[in-house]
Amino acid sequence: MSSFLLQKIWHSGVKLMCFAFIVLAFTQCNNNGLPKGDPDNGGLYLPGDFEAVVVADSLGAARHIAVNDNGDVYVKLRASYPNGSNIALRDENNDGKADVIERFGFYTDSMGYGTAMRINNGYIYYSSTNQIFRSKLKPGKLLPDTAVELILTDDFMHDPFGFNHTAKPLTFDNKGNMYVPYGSPSDVCQVLDRIPNSPGIDPCPQLELHAGIWKFNPNKQNQTIKDGTRYATGIRSAVAITWNPNDNNLYIVQHGRDDFQRTWPKKYTRWQSAMLPSEEFLRIKEGSNVGWPYYYFDNMQGKKLLNPEYGGDGKIEGKGKEYEQPLIGFPGHWAPNDILFYQGDQFPEHYKHGAFIAFHGSTIRAPYSQSGYFVGFVPFKDGKPSGPWEVFADGFSGMDTIVNTYDTKHRPMGLAEGPDGSIYISDSRKGKLWRIMFKGDKTKFGKEQLAVIEKRKTSAHIRTPDEVADKLEKGDAEGGELVYNTYCVACHGKNGKGDGQRFPPLEGSEYVLTDRKRLINIVLNGMQKPITVKGKTFNNIMPPHNFLSDVDVASVLTYIRQHFNNNETAIWYDEVAHERKMNDNR
Repeated sequence: MSSFLLQKIWHSGVKLMCFAFIVLAFTQCNNNGLPKGDPDNGGLYLPGDFEAVVVADSLGAARHIAVNDNGDVYVKLRASYPNGSNIALRDENNDGKADVIERFGFYTDSMGYGTAMRINNGYIYYSSTNQIFRSKLKPGKLLPDTAVELILTDDFMHDPFGFNHTAKPLTFDNKGNMYVPYGSPSDVCQVLDRIPNSPGIDPCPQLELHAGIWKFNPNKQNQTIKDGTRYATGIRSAVAITWNPNDNNLYIVQHGRDDFQRTWPKKYTRWQSAMLPSEEFLRIKEGSNVGWPYYYFDNMQGKKLLNPEYGGDGKIEGKGKEYEQPLIGFPGHWAPNDILFYQGDQFPEHYKHGAFIAFHGSTIRAPYSQSGYFVGFVPFKDGKPSGPWEVFADGFSGMDTIVNTYDTKHRPMGLAEGPDGSIYISDSRKGKLWRIMFKGDKTKFGKEQLAVIEKRKTSAHIRTPDEVADKLEKGDAEGGELVYNTYCVACHGKNGKGDGQRFPPLEGSEYVLTDRKRLINIVLNGMQKPITVKGKTFNNIMPPHNFLSDVDVASVLTYIRQHFNNNETAIWYDEVAHERKMNDNR
């Protein structure tokens, strides 16, 4: 071969190599090979230069999620299914969309409150309402091993205090321990749970095996709470829980108590009941006591106050300062359901080591707009918030003013970080899954990009409502409607459709339209077990409403039977009086 030909081949090779290098460099500079976001960002509002792609849709009510080192995504479904109660997804062509969707994890869960989905030490951990399982992940395989280990069981159905707040989220520290919250079986440890003016029990016996966080060995099978160590107490309900590797501490965002105005109408207004108590963002150390059921945090006054069940009136501090104080007190009933400390490098420095929080959204803020339904962000520095909380992703609800939770399109639930630094968000309404990516210049990210999303704070479902101007009930309700708005609307909704998950619909319900005696007794005696309505199981406890007069019970049941597209005959007060007398004689 001549030297001229060799020289020509060499130059061609150099050009080809240079071209390949330029293409590779361009690809890497062009968002590091991230997939293209959807034109509408999957319906989300995000800070400037962020994009979102919908990974999958209509998976079913999704709870927590996890992402493996290779980018495979695992989703916990709320209910159990015969073909698998967890979903595994894989994107094979890097377009951001799931190409392979498989189910795994077979168990029975009559309560339908499964929550956890976390990866630890080569295993995928997931939970039903009362059990935690794990399966071994296999390198290169999407689905884990079919062998399932039962790690923890909670026998709440035989609990003498009843059941409530039974979700089993979990997290792991850097020393091989697993942390699991045990929620309170009641709202505020009353003598009669959720009954107006019922005092609290002091000391509260529920604290021995509830309302706290327990530490377990994640490798030991068939454990119960007795195998664990109580790590912290006084925590009503913590679904958002994580270990922060930056300062090696446990963090939670807990759900506050319910219904100030309904249970203590002489001490709290409906506006106060909508705004309080705070959802507390807390750093939890071993031995921490957050104060439930005796105290709650008032974000407007910036202090812990004595609960009315224990003599409080919305002003008395008592020993509130002696309990664990929140890093931030968010407005009431936003339902924080997951928390994630960002460790990646894809996002701008502003987000490094900060906390993302998924606010699932309220159900009990009537007569004001339901609130939450967005993913927030708290910047962190030196182990504490370094600025005010921000909106990071909004638009899940598909509306601004939210009258009925049932009407919302989506509710953000779970958070996870991918190996490339993308953030994944799950939806508990229909099972939509988003991947959030940053596509701009990280060095130029600042106030201009944040201003785009800061405007969302003025939305009706995020801002603090004006007590008069933002009240959705403009007229004065009377009779059965007034009773319904006072005692029923928080769970069953203004439209009588419930929330689609915990609270059953009244519209077309066989419990409303058929057996009159059964319906009356549900109001008088409450419902302490799961109920199936129109083929779907609902599991939230309904307290007795026997404190209502016979006339009030009759009027509210008549209202329900003749509204919400129902058209049945009235319930009379003498029918209620007869059933009440029969109950008293039993």
